[in-house]
Amino acid sequence: MLSAESAELVRATLPAVGGSLEQITTRFYGTMFSERPDLLDGLFNRGNQASGVQRQALAGSIASFATWLLENPDSRPDALLDRIAHKHVSVGITDDQYVIVHKYLFGAIAHVLGDAVTPEVAAAWDEVYWLMAGALIAQEARLYQAAGVRPGQNWRAWRVTDRREETADTVSFVLRPADGGPAPEARAGQYVSVSKVMPDGVRQLRQYTLSSAPGEDERRITVKRVDGEGAPDGEMSNLLHATVRVGDELELSPPFGDIVLEDSDRPLVLASAGVGVTPMAAMLAHVASTTPEREVLVLHADRSPADHALRGETLELAAKLPATRALFWYENGAEESGDRTGLMDLSGVEIPAGAQAYLCGPLEFMRGARTDLLRAGVPARDVKYEVFGPDLWLADATA
Repeated sequence: MLSAESAELVRATLPAVGGSLEQITTRFYGTMFSERPDLLDGLFNRGNQASGVQRQALAGSIASFATWLLENPDSRPDALLDRIAHKHVSVGITDDQYVIVHKYLFGAIAHVLGDAVTPEVAAAWDEVYWLMAGALIAQEARLYQAAGVRPGQNWRAWRVTDRREETADTVSFVLRPADGGPAPEARAGQYVSVSKVMPDGVRQLRQYTLSSAPGEDERRITVKRVDGEGAPDGEMSNLLHATVRVGDELELSPPFGDIVLEDSDRPLVLASAGVGVTPMAAMLAHVASTTPEREVLVLHADRSPADHALRGETLELAAKLPATRALFWYENGAEESGDRTGLMDLSGVEIPAGAQAYLCGPLEFMRGARTDLLRAGVPARDVKYEVFGPDLWLADATA
C-alpha cells in the first residue's frame, strides 16, 4: 500500500510524470544502454528498442501501476504484474537488475522534469517503483521455483528433430531436449524464449508460443519470418529460417506465460489472425487429447489459404472432434477454398452460450474480436488474449 504522504504527492505529480513518460523512457533506455551496452547482449530485445514498443510498454506499465495504487489502495493490478513477471522470467531477469533499472529510470525522471522533482516527490515515486518491483520480484521467485530453475539460469539445449515448411514465410521446428531428459511441464498457450547469437556476436532472445499439445517430451514452435516493410526485418525469425536445420541445437527457456487454456467443460472460442494461430493450435490439440467432446468454435482470419499456417492440421482436428466448428476468413482466395471473404466479422456467427474465449493476433484484430464477443454476450472476464511482444493494450486498459 502506498503511504498517505506519498499518495498525495503521486496524485499531484502524476499528470506531469505521465505526460513526460515518453521522454523519460527514451532518456532512460538511451542512457542505460550507452553506459551498460552489455544489457543488450542476452537480455533486451533490440528490435523492440528500435521500434519504440518497449518504451511505450514501460511507460504504460508505470502509469498504470501508479494509477491503480491511487484508485485501488487495498489491491494490486495482478493481471498487469503477472504478464510482466512471466515475460521477465522467460528471459532470465534477476533481482539485482531492478537496482540497475532504478538508477537509470530515476536519473531520467530528474533530467526530464528538472526542478519539479523535489526530494519529496522523488521519494514518493521511489515508493511506487519499489512497490511494483517488490511485487514483481516475489512473483518471479515463485515462477522460477515452479519451473525448477535458478533465476537467470534458464537455458537448456534442444535438438531440432524436424523442420516443416508451413507456408512461404512460416516454418515449424520440432524439438527434443538434447540431453535426452524429460521436457519440463507445459500448458497450452505458453511460450518459450529462444536464445541465439546474432551474426554480429550479440545474443538475442525472442519468445515463441508452443504450437503443439504440451503433454509430450517433443515440443514445436512455429516461426513467421518478419518482413519489416520499411522497418528492420525480424533478425531472430530471419536467422532461424535461414540457418536452422534438423540436427541443430537451440537454447530454450522453460515454458512461461499467463494466458493458458483452462481445462473445463465450458464451450471454447479460439479466435486468431495470422501467426496468432500458434497458441490456438496448441489449445485445440490439447482439447483433442484430453476432452474431445468439448464444444469448440475455431475462428481464424488471414490473407489467403496459402498464408494460413497450420490450416490443414486445424481442419483435420476439427473434422475428428464431434463438437468443433472451424470458420475461416481470407482477404484473397476465399472463393476457391469455400471460406468467408474479407476481415473477420462475427455479427452473423452463433457464439456458444457460456463460452470462454481466447484471442491472439494483431492488436486491432483483437480489439475488434473482443468487441464482437462482448456484444454477443461473452463477459469481459471470459475473454483472454495473448500479445506477441510488449503488451501495450493491458497497460492502457489498466490505467
